[in-house]
Amino acid sequence: MKTWKKIVIIGAGHVGSHCALSLVYTGEADEIVLIDIDREKAAGQAKDISDAAAGLGNAVKVYAGDYADAQDASVMIMAAGRSRRPGETRLDMLDDSVRMIQDIIPRIKESGFHGFFISISNPADVICEYVRRAVGFDRTKAFSTGTSLDTFRLYKYISQATGYSTQSIQGFCMGEHGDSHVPIYSRVTLNGKSFMELREERPDTIGKIDLEQMEKDIKWEGFAEVEGKGCTEFGIAAVASKLVKAIFHDQKLIWPVSVALEGEYGEENVAAGVPCVIGKDGVEEILEVALTEEEEARFHQSCSVIRSFLERAEKVR
Repeated sequence: MKTWKKIVIIGAGHVGSHCALSLVYTGEADEIVLIDIDREKAAGQAKDISDAAAGLGNAVKVYAGDYADAQDASVMIMAAGRSRRPGETRLDMLDDSVRMIQDIIPRIKESGFHGFFISISNPADVICEYVRRAVGFDRTKAFSTGTSLDTFRLYKYISQATGYSTQSIQGFCMGEHGDSHVPIYSRVTLNGKSFMELREERPDTIGKIDLEQMEKDIKWEGFAEVEGKGCTEFGIAAVASKLVKAIFHDQKLIWPVSVALEGEYGEENVAAGVPCVIGKDGVEEILEVALTEEEEARFHQSCSVIRSFLERAEKVR
């Protein structure tokens, strides 16, 4: 018997609405509920997305609802929050985001929701862990998109620099979804061939790629998007669909998400982007891979940044 796939999305703005649209395009949902403090906006978005679904021949139900609709949902996507302002870091948004989340947490508790919680709201690592602790979610069922988008950008820039397809690139970023993220170049492969080895073997081409500049480009990508259009929305919506698909299809997808660490990589009392196995039970395994000394040191520094902001979040009133 087919399992009914119901997804609740909190926040019907740029990010939430595009998450819904992405799920419609990929056919990964039977029912999508948009929840927003602006009920009329949520209803308008739902109607517009339903039009797209009809044109695609997708029978998915899309409508504006409330937290009571989350009781029997399989997945809840947290996409509430204001857009980042030009020049603002994700961590600059902390106080505003926490106050908004403080109003939402009791509603989630009251709803009886017991599915998978995927958080996008920035600062991503901090908000997800703040909600997880407050609601009492198991760490395997509550995680953030974390460094997923940073990883998409890593693939894009390596592809542009080498000419190889992004589908031929494997690798990930770790740590914060933000300024202190760490591209793990030592683990990047191109269809099994080490990227760093290729740099040595091809000094006149791949060896000339400026890794520091590439990292800066990845870091500033989000700033450029916010500066140019006021928000980021399409890339992160693609991430959300990717994670939902991995859960619904039990893909055992190895992918970086931000999850609460309990000793992995020598870290605890923090949530950070690390490679995980994503399947029908959520985060089914946290993979501890070997890092260079520099990568490891930078990862710990990134975790310290996240931890300090988690401590600050707990004091916001």
